[in-house]
Order: sequence, then C-alpha cells, then structure tokens
Amino acid sequence: MFRRRESVPFSFVAEADRFRSNVTPPPRPRSTVSERAGRVLVGLAVTGGLVGSLLLGLPALGSGESPSHTQQTEASHRR
Repeated sequence: MFRRRESVPFSFVAEADRFRSNVTPPPRPRSTVSERAGRVLVGLAVTGGLVGSLLLGLPALGSGESPSHTQQTEASHRR
C-alpha cells in the first residue's frame, strides 16, 4: 500500500502541545440523594461480599490439623 506523507511544520507540532482552550466545560450536575444512596448500597454490598468470602475462606487456609486429629494420633502412638 502506498502511503502519502505530508510534511508537517515543526512549529505546528510544538504549538499543539502548548495550546490550551479558554472555553470552560459546563459544571457537573450534582448527584441526587437517591444516586448517593445507591452508591453507598453498592459499596456496602461489595464490602460485605469481600468480608464474607474472607470469613468463609479462612478455615480453608488453616493448617488442616484439628484438635481431634492430634488426639487420635497421640492415642495411637501410646499403644
């Protein structure tokens, strides 16, 4: 494919980096009470899910030895 190269003056490229617009964007609309309440509820649901999964997953991260297991092995060694 043939590409057509157009020369771009260096001053134009340098000026493009410095250009700032004097037009200010319109102010953002304020969020309503229901929108804020929805965000809070979503945040609480996500946080609750993470805490719940941590609480349910902690037993699986344990060493795997329960007190009854150690008592059985000690009893078998005493015989």
